[in-house]
Amino acid sequence: MKKIIFSIFSTVITVSLLIGASKKDIVDTAVEAGSFKTLVTAVKAAGLVETLKGDGPFTVFAPTDKAFANLSKCTLESLLKPENKDKLAGILTYHVVAGKVKARKAAKLDSAKTVNGAEITFKPSDKALMINNAKVVKSDIKTSNGIIHVIDEVLIPESKDMAGETNQIIKQALHKGVPMFNSGQHSKTAFIYMDAGNQILDQCPSSTCPALMSSIKTAMQKASSTGCPTSQAWIMRNAFDEVLASKN
Repeated sequence: MKKIIFSIFSTVITVSLLIGASKKDIVDTAVEAGSFKTLVTAVKAAGLVETLKGDGPFTVFAPTDKAFANLSKCTLESLLKPENKDKLAGILTYHVVAGKVKARKAAKLDSAKTVNGAEITFKPSDKALMINNAKVVKSDIKTSNGIIHVIDEVLIPESKDMAGETNQIIKQALHKGVPMFNSGQHSKTAFIYMDAGNQILDQCPSSTCPALMSSIKTAMQKASSTGCPTSQAWIMRNAFDEVLASKN
């Protein structure tokens, strides 16, 4: 009887070990999936393969090939050049959070610090989890050294230069616009704010703008659709306030 029990126990342990051994790391899981070819190419170009094959654990928000295809061809080609290795690494590490963060936990958080050093935001929306402006299309893919969440957009961190420039444009617009609006010159205020919005969006191609730009872009679209200068001014003002608040 003891021999039978021991045999069964040994078999269970062996099977468990085989199952554990068969689980692939983050990089190998992405390679095997077949839908992350561009991401894998980028990880190799940035010299991050060994890092993502390390012990971790890591949580990776992985853009699909389709997500990378939304970037302009010249942008992607530029990022993959050897001279832009550091910039590419900065973008890729913006998709990685230390530790295991399952979707259910992420949905309860406002933000998380990435390996890049910058923060990404979490927001549950219509039964889907949003990471900045990207939607999680498949979650909690387990690997031997972490978790993968599949997203439909590439996350772009905001550079310090861009953040500073955006801040300056908004402050200048408010400096001119607030007293003008208070004196009843709503049309001129709306023009100043819309012009500032265009200046902000002109800092980067639409396909590579950081998440912060989304509120400005949305406000511009909403303001353009209304013919009321007063509404336009308020729509843009609210967007500017949101951006400034996020930088504090």
